[in-house]
Amino acid sequence: MSRPAASRADRAPFRLLAISQLATLPGAGGRGEAALAWFAALAAAGVDALQLREKHLDDLGQCQLARSARAAFPPPAVLLVNGRADVALATGADGVHLPADGVPAGALRARFGDGLLIGVSTHRLDEVEQARRDGADYVVFGPVYSTPMKAALGAPAGLPALARAAGLGIPVYALGGVTLDRFAEVATAGAAGVAAIRLFQRLDELEQAVAAAGACFP
Repeated sequence: MSRPAASRADRAPFRLLAISQLATLPGAGGRGEAALAWFAALAAAGVDALQLREKHLDDLGQCQLARSARAAFPPPAVLLVNGRADVALATGADGVHLPADGVPAGALRARFGDGLLIGVSTHRLDEVEQARRDGADYVVFGPVYSTPMKAALGAPAGLPALARAAGLGIPVYALGGVTLDRFAEVATAGAAGVAAIRLFQRLDELEQAVAAAGACFP
């Protein structure tokens, strides 16, 4: 399993993190074909990271999906499996993305060293700081803006909180209501890039998103 060259101490491991929600993809009636087409579209457009977040799948289903994703979304693009280091290791993915209430990043770092890319979802500044202390490579922070998908998390954190999170010494990805026209302002706040679900389901805007990320997140 290859590890991206970036490390926790130098630079962000990617600019754009597409988070899967395969049930809402265009043409998802034929779920498997729609997923493969989406993985390939992300790769073709130059989206540089993908997080598989299909919590409803059983272990075998998770493995099959990750293998399919790896084939369609090859290195140097970064493939992450949500909450399942075992699936990531078994399928050639680059790492694992941990939920805020998941296995502590420090436990995985102690076990796997630098052989596994580790990200953590965060909603508060203390969670960002804990992830940094635990040796995570990056965090996703949000929701930054109001969005129906994150309404259960309460009021959005806003740009000032994003800026404080970005100052804590770990790459931070802005999540929640981040549209193309907001890339510049989250970059100004210090974000290393953007993580999203719906943004990356608009296939006709993928190349525009990649171009905007290249301009905003050097």
